[in-house]
Amino acid sequence: MEAPPDNDVLWARSLHFTHDDGSPGLGGVSLGVREGEILAVGGPRGSGKTTLLRCLSGQVRAQRGEVWFNSVPVHTMGPMARERLRRDRFGWIDPAPVLVPELTVWENTALPLMLRGVSRRRAKAAAHEWLDRLDVGDRARRRPHELHQAERQRVSLARALAPGPTVLFADEPTAPLHRADRAHVLRTLTTAARSHGITVVLATHDADTAALADRTVSLLDGRRVTTVHLPPVAETEGRAACSLSV
Repeated sequence: MEAPPDNDVLWARSLHFTHDDGSPGLGGVSLGVREGEILAVGGPRGSGKTTLLRCLSGQVRAQRGEVWFNSVPVHTMGPMARERLRRDRFGWIDPAPVLVPELTVWENTALPLMLRGVSRRRAKAAAHEWLDRLDVGDRARRRPHELHQAERQRVSLARALAPGPTVLFADEPTAPLHRADRAHVLRTLTTAARSHGITVVLATHDADTAALADRTVSLLDGRRVTTVHLPPVAETEGRAACSLSV
C-alpha cells in the first residue's frame, strides 16, 4: 500500500463506486488536495461530484480504491472511526440547508462545537461571531422556519465554519441562492478558508463559482476528464470563460 504525498491533506486513488440501483457513481477517480487549497470539483449534474465528496469525507466507502486524510487511511476505518473523523476534522455544507427545526439559529450553529465537548459559553460565542460575519447575527434567536432560504443557507455555512474544520466539503453550497446572495456567501467562504487555513473541496457545475478556487478537477460520467488551473481574471474575462466552458 503506497502512502500519499506528505503535502496532500486528502489523497484518493482509483475510487470506484456503484449506487444501489446499479448506476455508476465513480469509475476510477484519483486526486490529491493540498493543505489550505480550495479545490473545485466541476462537471454537469450526474457526473459524480457529490459521490466523490461523500467518499472523500467518509460518509460512504468506495467499493474499490483508497482515501487518505493526513496520511491516515480512511478507507480502512470502521463506521465509528469515520463518524469521529467527520465530527472532529471535517465540515459539510449541503445544497439545501439542513437545520434542526427545534433549535434556534445560534444553537444550530453551535451544535457541532458542543458535540465536540466545547463549553456552551465558548460555542455560543463562536456561533455568534460567524453569524455576524455572514450578516445573520440579528437572527440568532430565531428558529429556522422564521428565516428566508438564503438566510438558512448562511446559517448552514456558519455552522460548518464555526468549529474550524481541517477540511470543508461544500456540495453545491450556493445552488438555492440568488446571484447576489451567492456572491456574498462564496466570498465569505473563500475568505474564511484562506484566513483560517481551511482546505475546501467544493462541488459545483457553475463556472463562476469554480473560478474562485485555486484549481478545478472536472468529472464526466464518474471519471476525471481534466484539471484546469484558474488564475485570477477580470469580471468580463470570467464571463467569457464561463461561456467557453459550458
